[in-house]
Amino acid sequence: MVENKSINADKAPEPVGLYPHAKRVGNLLFLSGVGPRERGNTKIPGVELNDKGEIVSYDIATQCRSVFNNIKLILEASGSNWENIIDVTVFLTNMKADFPIYNKLWAEYFKENPPCRTTLEINSLPTPIAIELKVIATINDK
Repeated sequence: MVENKSINADKAPEPVGLYPHAKRVGNLLFLSGVGPRERGNTKIPGVELNDKGEIVSYDIATQCRSVFNNIKLILEASGSNWENIIDVTVFLTNMKADFPIYNKLWAEYFKENPPCRTTLEINSLPTPIAIELKVIATINDK
């Protein structure tokens, strides 16, 4: 039987539901959807909300950088690293406006051996954010 282990990263944002940050199955690591929120903070980097909690404006570049940082935190807490990412599903709420900026940042963060990637536009995400990533990585056993 293959090990199936839940992992929660102490430095990554708290999940917004009942799920772990990641699951390890064999030498594969499956991350739950990762957004730009920061641990212990209700303010979302790059997002301005109105009194109703609706997005007034956002900076997709700031959100992208925060998402990438959160992924690194989860990978490191799981015994993996950025270079071990093999597949990414990207969820954007505004493909036309945000994809060019996201794609530029992707090229900066994945200069060498980029992983597979699928990018989808969706109507909304569970929290007032404009981007979320679903990541699969490997873990190198020592």
